Amino acid sequence: MEKLEKVELLREKANVTYEEARSALEEADWDMLDAMVLLEREGKVGEPGPAAYSTEYEEQKDYIRVRDKVEEQENSAPNFGRTLGKAVRVFIHFLKHTVFLVKKDEDTLFQLPTIVFAILLAFFWEAIVPVMIIALFFGVRYAFDGTESVKRANRVLDSAGEFADNIIDEFSNEEN
Repeated sequence: MEKLEKVELLREKANVTYEEARSALEEADWDMLDAMVLLEREGKVGEPGPAAYSTEYEEQKDYIRVRDKVEEQENSAPNFGRTLGKAVRVFIHFLKHTVFLVKKDEDTLFQLPTIVFAILLAFFWEAIVPVMIIALFFGVRYAFDGTESVKRANRVLDSAGEFADNIIDEFSNEEN
């Protein structure tokens, strides 16, 4: 470190003038520690600047609550990713909290967790879908039981049953 840098550093640390820092360093043979001790003995070391610490809470004007920011973003214009994510969460919640029922004449033939039904349908849809459609014509009905979100799905399944009943009625009327 060169002499000017030492003078500047000692001046900042000891809170003295350049002249006092330089003369103390010259007297201490440019040793920083000896110069600081010398200035302290002479009573030239100034008190450090005021420092204040407090545990009191001060509300910051620029502070934004994270929860408010998240709600603002959720309420802003929806984007594809957020919409898709919400749809996936709703679908998973539906699968976890519902049961798929197979009924005939108000009697439950069997029930299956909806997640199991969805997995079976994903792998064996080519066999399951035709069997389910044919079963509609023999009075078999399907429903979901569980959360409030099943109402819409049950309306769709009921309308499929009514459609099958209408076809049966039309076919019966044509025969007579």
